[in-house]
Amino acid sequence: MKTSSDRVFMPVKSTDTELLRRFEPVVKYTKGEQFFPFDVDRYVSECSLWAHYPDGREEPLVPQNEMSLEKLVEERPATFGTIHFLRFIETLSLSESALALTQQSRLRRKLHNQFHVGMGRLARGGFLARITDALFSLSLLMRGKVSPATAAAAELTYERMHEKEEKYTYYGRVVRQNGWIVLQYWFFFCYNSWRSGFHGVNDHESDWEMITLYLYEENEKLYPEWAAYASHDFHGDDLRRRWDDSDQLDIINGHPVVYAGAGSHASYFRPGEYQAEVSLPLPTWLSGITKALNKFWTDSLGQPEGNPFRIPFVDFARGDGLSIGDEQEHAWSPVVIDDSVLWVSQYRGLWGLFARDPVSGENAPAGPMYNRDGSPRSSWYDPLGFAGLDKTPPPPQALKLLMDNNAEINQRQQELNTLIPQKAAELQVMGMKLKGLEDHPHLAKIYALLQKRINTSAEELKNLRRERMENGALMQGLSQRLKQIEAGIEDNPHAHIQHMAVPVESVEMRHARAAETWAAISLSLMFFAIAALVFLAPAYFWAGVAAILILFVVVESILRGAFIQTVARVTLILALITSVILVIEFWKIILVALLVILGIFLMAQRLRELAN
Repeated sequence: MKTSSDRVFMPVKSTDTELLRRFEPVVKYTKGEQFFPFDVDRYVSECSLWAHYPDGREEPLVPQNEMSLEKLVEERPATFGTIHFLRFIETLSLSESALALTQQSRLRRKLHNQFHVGMGRLARGGFLARITDALFSLSLLMRGKVSPATAAAAELTYERMHEKEEKYTYYGRVVRQNGWIVLQYWFFFCYNSWRSGFHGVNDHESDWEMITLYLYEENEKLYPEWAAYASHDFHGDDLRRRWDDSDQLDIINGHPVVYAGAGSHASYFRPGEYQAEVSLPLPTWLSGITKALNKFWTDSLGQPEGNPFRIPFVDFARGDGLSIGDEQEHAWSPVVIDDSVLWVSQYRGLWGLFARDPVSGENAPAGPMYNRDGSPRSSWYDPLGFAGLDKTPPPPQALKLLMDNNAEINQRQQELNTLIPQKAAELQVMGMKLKGLEDHPHLAKIYALLQKRINTSAEELKNLRRERMENGALMQGLSQRLKQIEAGIEDNPHAHIQHMAVPVESVEMRHARAAETWAAISLSLMFFAIAALVFLAPAYFWAGVAAILILFVVVESILRGAFIQTVARVTLILALITSVILVIEFWKIILVALLVILGIFLMAQRLRELAN
């Protein structure tokens, strides 16, 4: 049991608002962030409401300047497949787009809010990753891309609303499940500018992000035990950190610190730059070949892991920009929500533009209670399972559950100690009966039935003995755990984590600026060189392509300070290719040699047996 007298706590009779305020997070953003947590009523008042029908038609339902939260939740029957969505920025003309981009640049200079990328993501990945990234960029042309002008207009509109009333809102929710008191903090943003602002994966209108805290009751007081932050590529147990895990969780006066990703607004426990990788969708057959080649490359040849079809993107969560929360430059304006709030429970549509993106990366999200398809969001209806806590009792209950479990197993062991000898004796009696039936043909049916009973009883006895042995090991583990809890010894706070989000290490390149420039232009230069080869020397096309690739690999390795490693890998690849060519050219000779060697080996083995 925990006994520290300086633990953060709240009286058990605290109101939901008091609980939320006591543990509300401190959120630190990256310098250059353009959008911060906003209130939904002002956002909705700036939007229009639309319907996208299954036949591809789109129809405005409520025009801009007439929207409100009341109109948002009005009942609107529609056919299956209809998607309702808000639109924050209306379609821009060419002149409006140019004006928005110009004004955006002026605004950033005025606010001194410029983002500096440092080492770019393209330089962090290899040449193959940049080829895959180019394919990903081209795919945006067919996926309903949200334009940079839309991002600029959204930033200008947000800044205009923000100047009228500077307010930073979170939407708090309190749930009680299985002995846990769950505090959810939902953050709404007018826009996700990860791609247009920070070279990330996507842009979309509006954004919902969330963190969850888990409290337990002890001696009429409530104590925080876990914090779970929603972020890219992580699920279940990997989302949460224990409150006393000072290596992973920063706390200011009892308030957990969140480091928000620039543009993406994903939540991280530690400041830094996180590399999020996106896989390019591949046909099943090609995906299988890729996995097999990667396995051969890493397992058989012992080379470093790496998937050339994964695109590196950086989520900047530096925490060096604006911060909101306790003792920070800005304070929170909390709003308590639950299922009774109509805009939460009654509106299942998207909170921004439906960009017709088939993989949904550019489509706006739905609200805190629903997924994009209108189905319930698991983090809302199952906040314990969302962070893998449905299998973990609150600390005060853990001791009792362990003691009850230990007593139950001990009782079962006593039963087994009596039952196993009985079953063994019964099996011996049946064995003697079976022996007495042998050599009597007229008793064959009885013999077969008894043999079947013996087999069943023997399997049952085997299972009982296995259960007794496993229970013994389990009781030993439970006893050790009981002693730890009674002594107040905590287990490893990272024991539940399978994949931990860790910032990428700062990488120093030998020729950093040249490497950055090369990463930006190398792929285009390769295309230009191949195009020139096709036009000027088509007869030497394949030889020329090989020479171009070798030249680009050499330049890449020199700039990345990996010339020796690259030469070693190229040598290995050439050796593999040479081996394949030799097998193809001389397969008959190789086959004959293998058969002769195999024959000699087998003959030697057999003659050695005869000699013995």
